[in-house]
Amino acid sequence: MNYTKYQNGAYNIHLIKTDRFKTISIRINFKRKIVKEDITKRNLLTKVLLESNEHYKTSRLIEIETEKLYGLKLGSSQTLSGNYSVISFESSFLNEEYTDDKMLSRSLEFILGFIFNPNIEGKGFNEKNFNMCKEALKDEIECQKENPGRYGMQQMLKTMDPDAPYAINAYGYIEDLETITKESLYEYYQEVIKSDLIDIFVIGDFSEPKVKKIITEKFKINTLKKPSETHYFTHKKINRKAKTKTEVMNLEQSKLYIGCKLDKLTPFEQKYVMNIYSFILGGSPNSRLFMNLREQNSLCYSITSTYQPVINLLVIKAGISADNFKKSVNLIKQEMKNMETGNFEETEIEAGIITYKNTFKEVEDSAYSILNAYTSCEYLDYDPIEKRVKEIEKVDKEAIIKVAKKIHIDTIFLLEGEGNE
Repeated sequence: MNYTKYQNGAYNIHLIKTDRFKTISIRINFKRKIVKEDITKRNLLTKVLLESNEHYKTSRLIEIETEKLYGLKLGSSQTLSGNYSVISFESSFLNEEYTDDKMLSRSLEFILGFIFNPNIEGKGFNEKNFNMCKEALKDEIECQKENPGRYGMQQMLKTMDPDAPYAINAYGYIEDLETITKESLYEYYQEVIKSDLIDIFVIGDFSEPKVKKIITEKFKINTLKKPSETHYFTHKKINRKAKTKTEVMNLEQSKLYIGCKLDKLTPFEQKYVMNIYSFILGGSPNSRLFMNLREQNSLCYSITSTYQPVINLLVIKAGISADNFKKSVNLIKQEMKNMETGNFEETEIEAGIITYKNTFKEVEDSAYSILNAYTSCEYLDYDPIEKRVKEIEKVDKEAIIKVAKKIHIDTIFLLEGEGNE
């Protein structure tokens, strides 16, 4: 696998050459600092742009063209990455080796057409498509509460710090959606094209000069951009006393969320030590939380810990009976204290390291997983996979104990099920 990055001031091109796949995959990212009021617009924009464009004004015409392009796949999304909102356009299509010698150029031109040649009427997007996408996004936002797991997590993050980027609903807000018109969205689209930081990732078996030439000729943006700032969110305040909040919902079981802020981690702790810490604490069926709360005390239906590096959080989630709330929280605190005092085994560290390494074997089997890995290198300053496999070996008991002392429970949130006695 060979990686090359080209910078031209207006955008970066990342070429990952490998013969592992019969397809070529491309991801085009537009990113900017998070502004809460923009999130709904950015979500709506990802839908409207892929619904149609100047040359393909109906879904049927798009379908016919993708069939001509041997089943080309196209998608879009918005994600929140720490301090940034990232709009992504993704596509995969067959290599020219299995089609014809113009497939690369035709496919890239088709993809870029959705970005640069939108379906415009007057000073706004096509009204029919705009209204259809607006209604679809409205349904997605309103359905959030129907997913208790997602809703509970969102409420915990809002309780933790309502002004932090991670407290923003990634889908957006109904009140903001109602104010967006096809004209105001088109105006915002032009701002995105002009001002967002742009990265283009391409992976597959291709001629690097040819791909670079096609992109630079067809990617019609020349506005110089300032370098990106860090994606990592830093907590302004670490509370020494946790706050507790309960909300009642019609559920069969209660859902417990414990949000922990991480204080002044070193880069090595951020990239490596915390992964092993989280694995030992709650990252597997043999984890300390699972064995203590579920197997030994039958207090929960499920329990996990998840490390979220870009927002400097460790989140513990459990499905419990409301009656077991206090005991569950006390045992979780006990296991975290055990980690802090070194009351865990070397074999647990070894199991974490082996699991960590195995995840990278799976990464190499998927083009999009590889794109994710290189995106993490670019945006989060992660090391290349080969280096990560070696660096994880350096995590030892002393490092885990040290990082455990930098983890502080900030918020305990219970989504209490009405079905609990």
